[in-house]
Amino acid sequence: MSESKTSPSYIELCAEIVSAYVSHNSVPAADLPVLLTSVHAALAKTAQGQHEEPKVELVPAVPVRKSITPDAIICLEDGKSFKSLKRHLRTTYDMTPEQYRAKWSLPADYPMVAPNYAKARSELAKTMGLGQQRRKGNAPVVAAANDAAKPKRAAAKKNAPSDEMTAPAKGRRTKKAA
Repeated sequence: MSESKTSPSYIELCAEIVSAYVSHNSVPAADLPVLLTSVHAALAKTAQGQHEEPKVELVPAVPVRKSITPDAIICLEDGKSFKSLKRHLRTTYDMTPEQYRAKWSLPADYPMVAPNYAKARSELAKTMGLGQQRRKGNAPVVAAANDAAKPKRAAAKKNAPSDEMTAPAKGRRTKKAA
């Protein structure tokens, strides 16, 4: 196609787009030529197939190797250091650890928690006995402890008479007798 055939169609399209925009938005008269020029240029680029945006190279705030220290993990997005990076990513950037790793081309085993912090939490969990299954020898001790914790009223209920009608204690009147 020659430019003489396509140019008027660009002008018509540009005029339609700008008039629709101006009818819904307030634009100063001095800005109209700039708006027309930018819309026309955008239409020309899309017609030529040059609508691809240049790829922006991601540059981390800190080199990946230096982002892991013994006491902190440094965020590649903003360079801030944290003991645990997961919450920061979720609240600030609305990212999951998997999305973060994919964005920065990090390996799947890239830590989200500082090594010393992970070690301290692991030791704390071990001292508390978390994650260990009950041993067969400990099960009766736990059952005996549960029996001792039951209220003593249960023993009184076993010796109590059944729900059948029984005679009231002496000196008391029943509702029927009144």
